Amino acid sequence: MALAVCLLFDGRTERALTTLWNRLEEQGVATLRSHTHGMHHAHLSYVVLLRWDLAAVRDTVARLPDRGGCEVTFDALGAFRRGRICLVPAVPAELIARQQGVVEAVRATGALVHAHYEIDAWLPHCSVAPRARSEQLPIVATTVYGFLPLTARITRAALIDSATGQLWPLPNVP
Repeated sequence: MALAVCLLFDGRTERALTTLWNRLEEQGVATLRSHTHGMHHAHLSYVVLLRWDLAAVRDTVARLPDRGGCEVTFDALGAFRRGRICLVPAVPAELIARQQGVVEAVRATGALVHAHYEIDAWLPHCSVAPRARSEQLPIVATTVYGFLPLTARITRAALIDSATGQLWPLPNVP
């Protein structure tokens, strides 16, 4: 169970990523489309929290300056331990500074930040297949590399509870 401060994409990018999920599902690779509650959104997480006060986090993040949307380009496939496959973006330096500001702000509420989202430990990514098996990696790589590159437009932000899929839109893009 975790709460994430997520960057969300424009409609074109969302449709493209959903198409990728569908192509992988058709080949027997479980993606975020079918994972857990099935209510996942394509996203890039600034920070994942393991313990939090929802109202405090929401109010704090909503008060951060609105930095507006930006673009990232996905042109690489990443694989984390336990089979989490993702798209890896080239990110503007400004986005790293923005992520650090969000981490500092949510930590000030007393929230516990997941170690992989700490300042200087963040590996920006967009999850595709959360539990791919090693024998599925050639299928995933062939499908993803046939799909990339993808220039993605970040247009909004939200808090998302990974256990339920519940989403709280933010009035800003920190």
